[in-house]
Order: sequence, then C-alpha cells, then structure tokens
Amino acid sequence: MAHGEVYAREFGWDSSFEALVAEIVVRYAAGDDPDRDRAWIAELAGRRVGCIFCVADPGSDGTALLRILFVHPDARGRDLGRRLIDTCLEFARTAGYERVRLWTNHPLLAARHLYLERGFQLVAEEPHHSFGVDLVGQTYELELVTQPETGDDAGAAPSPVRSAHGRGPAQTRGGETAAPGPPRS
Repeated sequence: MAHGEVYAREFGWDSSFEALVAEIVVRYAAGDDPDRDRAWIAELAGRRVGCIFCVADPGSDGTALLRILFVHPDARGRDLGRRLIDTCLEFARTAGYERVRLWTNHPLLAARHLYLERGFQLVAEEPHHSFGVDLVGQTYELELVTQPETGDDAGAAPSPVRSAHGRGPAQTRGGETAAPGPPRS
C-alpha cells in the first residue's frame, strides 16, 4: 500500500500504520450507507495518487470523520489535497452532517495547513507512541452548520466546489480525477 510505504520512508513509521489504513478501508467497504459514507481516489495519468474518505462517526450522529487523506509525492504541488478535502467537505454538507472531525499527527504539516486553511480548529492534542515512533496526535473539527451571514458579503454565492457524489469522476486540471470509491452492493 502506497500510503504506508510513503510514510515509512518520510517519517519512519512502521507497518502498524499500514494496518490502520487497511482497517479503515475494510470498515468502509463493509459499510451499508452510501448516502452517508464516501471515498474518492485521485488519479494522475491513469495512476492512483491519492485518496480521502468521509464516513459517519459511530459515536456522534451529526459528525462525519475525514479519514486517510493521502497524496503521493509524485502528485504533490497540484492542489490535489485541497481538491480532495473540498470534495469531502461538500459531500459532508450535502449528506447533512453538522461537523467534520479528523485525527492526524504532528509531522503531517502540509495536511494540517490545508485543514486550517479550510477553517478546521484544533480541539485536542495528545502525545502517544504509535507506528513505531513518538507522535503528538491532533484532533481537528470543522462546524458545517453556519449562522446566517451579515455585512457586505451576505448573500454572496459560495465558491464552486467540484464533487463526485457518486456520479462518476470529478474532472480536475491537468487530467487528474477524483473519483468516488466503488459503489456498495
């Protein structure tokens, strides 16, 4: 799995990270609510180079979990991470979630930058030893339910977001795609 291999090379993480990613994917594949759970695979020139998952938080009805954002080093610098996150957030809004929560670790600086850029707030930090290294786990949340705007920008149209929503791949610049995960039977 590319995710585990890349993080082993970049951060020295062991195979327990790859096992966690596999567990998340298996749980998604075994799920039964395509209206509330979705996954996207980013491709570049026919090669898989990234992914993101949006799944229901089993502990909180109104909360979606953003899971396993990944962009392969060969595809970085093309705004794929931004587009994957935006697609995930648009889906979460459409699916009726009130908030999105994610858990990450301190070395993932580029991802953290993208989360903060979209308005996520750090709500918890905790040191831990996982994946063979000492880390600081970080939980971020983004409230999707917003209050009505007032002032000069009230009523302005939101910026467009490309979203696959299960209707095939969302075409992006340069021939990249962000396609939804396979439908469930």
